[in-house]
Amino acid sequence: MLLAQVLKRFITRGELTVIDAAGRAHRIGDPETGPSVTIRLHDRALHRRLLVNPRLAVGEAYMAGTLTVENGSVYDFLDLYGLNTGTGTMNALDRWWTRARLLWRRFQQANPLHRARDNVAHHYDLSPALYELFLDRQRQYSCAYFRSPSDSLDQAQENKLRHIAAKLCLDRPGLKVLDIGCGWGGMSLHLAKAADAQVTGITLSSEQHDYAVATAAVRGLAARTEFQLCDYRQHKARHGGRYDRIVSVGMFEHVGTPNYDTFFRKLHDLLADDGVALLHTISHMDAPYPTNPWLQKYIFPGGYAPALSEILPAIEAAGLWVTDVEILRLHYAETLRHWRERFLAKRDEAARLYDERFCRMWEFYLAASEMTFRRQGHMVAQIQLAKAPDAVPLTRDYIGDWEQAADHAPAARLEPGRRARLP
Repeated sequence: MLLAQVLKRFITRGELTVIDAAGRAHRIGDPETGPSVTIRLHDRALHRRLLVNPRLAVGEAYMAGTLTVENGSVYDFLDLYGLNTGTGTMNALDRWWTRARLLWRRFQQANPLHRARDNVAHHYDLSPALYELFLDRQRQYSCAYFRSPSDSLDQAQENKLRHIAAKLCLDRPGLKVLDIGCGWGGMSLHLAKAADAQVTGITLSSEQHDYAVATAAVRGLAARTEFQLCDYRQHKARHGGRYDRIVSVGMFEHVGTPNYDTFFRKLHDLLADDGVALLHTISHMDAPYPTNPWLQKYIFPGGYAPALSEILPAIEAAGLWVTDVEILRLHYAETLRHWRERFLAKRDEAARLYDERFCRMWEFYLAASEMTFRRQGHMVAQIQLAKAPDAVPLTRDYIGDWEQAADHAPAARLEPGRRARLP
């Protein structure tokens, strides 16, 4: 089988056994050097599709049930692949597809308003019950922050909210805050409670908007929060004013490379002269690389994880200071592990919501995403921005001070003037 011959070129750690559509077993690699995984191909045509466009075909075959894993899990299979390939590609044809997708991405990511709404609805307007199966209690659908390996998912997501709040320098009550891509409202509600801030959250997901509004009312935070269903390009601060703080968590991946200049110019226009902003986005450690075509087609249409070399020029062009950058390396891999395990524990409930094909799709999505953060150079970047070089303290001590104060009184509302006072 030609596919087995190609696989032999790069499976050098661990062993992959491929049982082809005729029932023949092809053992590739060495079980003494790593894990062993067996996959079975149930369709002869799949042999060719895996050669021509493996990054699309593997996920589609797993969804359809024409590729199954016989010892181990789909995560074990993908992790073995990632262990052997790292940030590399599979073969010459795969490299050609990669170059072609990079050239095509400006069209794919043009992201006009109507397409942005459709892309968001495709993923975020699924049944709320689905997300309750695997997210934490605050429905944080972005990278958590594990201060300790023993942290639960709920604790790590709370850590993330505090960490971002600390970087926003919430030094006085009543700050006006904009949350771009507010999701289900967790970040907005945290800031409103922790710092007595007036927070405006914007989203394009009707499901997320409605949930955020309802949650604010239940928590008694409706007076300090406002949630709007709108695109960041259309948003205007009330009465022509500006925001003291701007935060965006897990939304920049949906902006699209042609709109980076627009995004940061808008952020500049909305930010007060002494304001502080924090961008939290998926990125990766090497050169620009196209979104996996399976992920693009089935999970995040229009989605893209930029290299830092693509983000920073747009920030510079907007006239903003980069006042701090922190790279969260394996935190998202651990977040996705928790999500994957929680989803699998409630897989039967997911099947009742949708069907078996959907469950295989979601399982593949979570497993493949975890693998990319463990093996293929993906990471999360937190980039702090300001208009003025003295908008934040000269050292980073204030971040730890805020978090330490929150640890000592985790249930109380922060008193910004005392707890996060700037030097």
